[in-house]
Amino acid sequence: MESPTSRLLATATPISQGAEAKVFKTYLHPSHQPSSSTSQSNTPDNNEPILLKYRFHKQYRHPTLDTTLTKARVAGEARAIIKCLRHAVNVPSIRMVDAAEGVLGLEWIEGKSVRFLLGGGAEGEDEYTEEDDSEEEPQETEEDPLKEFGVSQDDVMRMIGAQIAKMHRADIVHGDLTTSNMILRHPSSTKGLQLVLIDFGLAFTSTLAEDKAVDLYVLERAFSSTHPASELLFTSVLKAYQESMGKEWLPVSKRLDDVRLRGRKRSMVG
Repeated sequence: MESPTSRLLATATPISQGAEAKVFKTYLHPSHQPSSSTSQSNTPDNNEPILLKYRFHKQYRHPTLDTTLTKARVAGEARAIIKCLRHAVNVPSIRMVDAAEGVLGLEWIEGKSVRFLLGGGAEGEDEYTEEDDSEEEPQETEEDPLKEFGVSQDDVMRMIGAQIAKMHRADIVHGDLTTSNMILRHPSSTKGLQLVLIDFGLAFTSTLAEDKAVDLYVLERAFSSTHPASELLFTSVLKAYQESMGKEWLPVSKRLDDVRLRGRKRSMVG
């Protein structure tokens, strides 16, 4: 007998696929699409769109091991998001969890990826935004992508630093901090302008300054590879992070210097 989650996936619209999961857009009750008068509501009662993250089965793994790993990873991601929510970190709210089926349902974020807004390309952007097929509008967006949000690049960097600090103070390490995994929620949405951290599939709990420093280093490397000449941007991120971390900044700063040194040595050795 087909499960409710399987029926939900069957009616969902595919958005993207990675090595570990497929991403869909759907509604919790697909047979009752919201009317235009209720589509702006942010409550599940009005059946707003949700994002489904489906961890598909791996044929090369033993079925029992695959099921166990899938359940653990879905549950782990959900726990990390819940802990972030409890500590006021801007992350998508959870709408449903079906660990047995490998499915996590999350709040749909209306906005654009920071990667796109900084001119790094639109990878992952269509997961949260509607595409426009016109030829002229994308050119205008590339000229000043932040204009519709009413903020500067420095504003966004400071928002990033503040949110990462909140996450780290909650002892959550993201594990994959890139500008693709950050969404700037549109100011016209019900929650207003926000920097939202997404994709906690590699997240874990840690009190170690070393792990938090590695998190920052991953983001620094992402900036340098995706956004050339971005040193000043990442400096703004670290400044806001330092201000939000307070006395917890010093041990992370020392570890970050060590991690950078190890990274440079690995680059020289190849």
